[in-house]
Amino acid sequence: MRERITVAIAGNPNSGKTTVFNSITGAHQHVGNWPGVTVEKKEGTGKYEDVDMRIVDLPGTYSLTAYSLEEVIARDFVVDEKPDVLVNIVDASNLERNLYLTMQFIELNAKMVIGLNMMDIAESRGIQINIQRLSGLLGVPIIPMVASKNKGIKELLDAVVKVSEDGTSEARILKINYGHEIEEELAKITNILGSKSFNDRRSPRWIAIKLLENDERIKSEVSKLENGDEILKQVQKSASHIQNIFNDDAESVIIDRRYGFISGAATEAVHRTKDDRHTRSDTVDQVLLNRFVGIPIFLFMMWLTFQMTFKVGAYPTNWIETFIGWISKIITWYLPETWYRSLLIDGVIGGVGGVIVFLPSIFILFFIIAILEDSGYMARAAFLMDKIMHKMGLHGKSFIPMLMGFGCNVPAIMATRTLESRRDRIITILITPLISCSARLPIYTLFTAAFFSHHAGTIIFSLYILGIILAVIMGKLFGKLFFRESTGLFVMELPPYRIPTLKGTTIHMWERGSLFLRKMGTIILAGSVLIWFLGTFPWGVEYASEASYAGKIGKFIEPLVKPFGADWRSGIALLFGVVAKEIVVGTLGVLYGTGENTEALANSLKTAMTPLSAYAFMIATLIYMPCIATFAAIRKETSSWAWTFFAVGYGLALGWLLATIVYQLGMIIGLA
Repeated sequence: MRERITVAIAGNPNSGKTTVFNSITGAHQHVGNWPGVTVEKKEGTGKYEDVDMRIVDLPGTYSLTAYSLEEVIARDFVVDEKPDVLVNIVDASNLERNLYLTMQFIELNAKMVIGLNMMDIAESRGIQINIQRLSGLLGVPIIPMVASKNKGIKELLDAVVKVSEDGTSEARILKINYGHEIEEELAKITNILGSKSFNDRRSPRWIAIKLLENDERIKSEVSKLENGDEILKQVQKSASHIQNIFNDDAESVIIDRRYGFISGAATEAVHRTKDDRHTRSDTVDQVLLNRFVGIPIFLFMMWLTFQMTFKVGAYPTNWIETFIGWISKIITWYLPETWYRSLLIDGVIGGVGGVIVFLPSIFILFFIIAILEDSGYMARAAFLMDKIMHKMGLHGKSFIPMLMGFGCNVPAIMATRTLESRRDRIITILITPLISCSARLPIYTLFTAAFFSHHAGTIIFSLYILGIILAVIMGKLFGKLFFRESTGLFVMELPPYRIPTLKGTTIHMWERGSLFLRKMGTIILAGSVLIWFLGTFPWGVEYASEASYAGKIGKFIEPLVKPFGADWRSGIALLFGVVAKEIVVGTLGVLYGTGENTEALANSLKTAMTPLSAYAFMIATLIYMPCIATFAAIRKETSSWAWTFFAVGYGLALGWLLATIVYQLGMIIGLA
């Protein structure tokens, strides 16, 4: 028996793949990036019957055609890393669509087990699947599952261990007959390829199929062979021949033949007891996707999210604030009045503590968003916005990274790699920083508690909506200014509604929230210490006064922020917010000398600002400039300093202009 095996989990998006991964690995997982790219990599460990397992959750993908980075990663891992077992999660309620990816894995001769998930949904729709017959047709062991209820996990692991130990359940090499004409052309290409294969998983036949599918990565590898030119000439001749016969390109014909095989297998193994395919999801969608009430329902859901975030988060926020205040008092009692006591109380606790009190609100927001995503509603939100964004000249698919931006702008910008068009990628990257990320939430929470306590949820909601509206408007403007080509068509998949599991939702919440915790221990801590230094020195001046370094910097930039009602302290907070938006709250806590006490900080802000200037300040915070991490992500994804500095420049100009307009108009109409 092997001491350790590698198990890769693959499948379509929304097939329940991540639920299976979470069930097997539990807390023993970590998230990083795949080597050399910015796509998220989930990896974990598990143990079953004395077999240690390294579990890799491959990116969700519909095929292995290498059109997107996710498809390339999934394919390359199976081909190059050669996992001991590939677990292919298939949605039983959408069998034919899901089996397309399965067919490609089988053609790769991957050692595979199929987890046939969501059997309960399939049965509720009157879909009966003969597991044994389907397994025989595909030559792959198939395990029926309901992963959300932990049903079938043990049986799946049994099959994984069996396949890894003796190989008796290894998939047979399934050869789809693509028809006489295509098989003839495949034979011509494989004859020239000869016995050449890039490794033991990629046969000459598989390479020939990929070449006919116009796979750029495989073509690039083949071109480096000694007879590469000869092979590619034959591929071109074969492709032209197929085009002439079928009046369609070779890739489309191959896809049709694969689906033909899948349809035949489904006919043999699937029986429907209900002729009516109208599901409960369809019934709910008639309301949620209605052209008249769909958008108002979406807006209400977002408003309710922020109301709950603020109201529920207020209780643990007060508890944490009391605890941190207790720590400050202990330090004050036991340490003499020295610079290092000031560093601990005014710098570390005042900066980091002033941010950590908002941690419950951030985790609550992530928890609610995870529920909306896991239930299938977020896909509906993207579908609703797709129609609006098309009218604005944007690709509907661009709204998916924008939705991710509610968590953090950095992975949202990375997610633009899934967009096929360079036009859509650049525009989406430029407008994503306008989406309110979780780092801005502590700022909104502080200012709304101080100035708009009775309408806090509504005020925060207005800022999130403002960001979306600005993103759509700027996207339309950038499309007209910089790109002439129009956006392409886009099909949005609507997964069935599901009841989110507590375990899955909690894991998703923690994945996002833990990033915030890491920032508090690094960037925010370093920024707080730097602000304390600027507020303390030159030694002997009054702390955080105009005579300190911080005061001098603040007075220098004060003319820039005064038009929207901010003073020099607010100016410094915005300046340091470039490092990380959370530092804005910590900076204000340090400069006002209130530390972690948000109530004292709120009272101090009331002496320096009005509700109007506070709202203008929040608008500036929303728009003015991305943080350093977002700046780096923009540079990496655009590969252009020009686009990067343009993103910064237009954000600064737009943030200042809009905040100033709101403040000055408010003054004119008497809102001051």
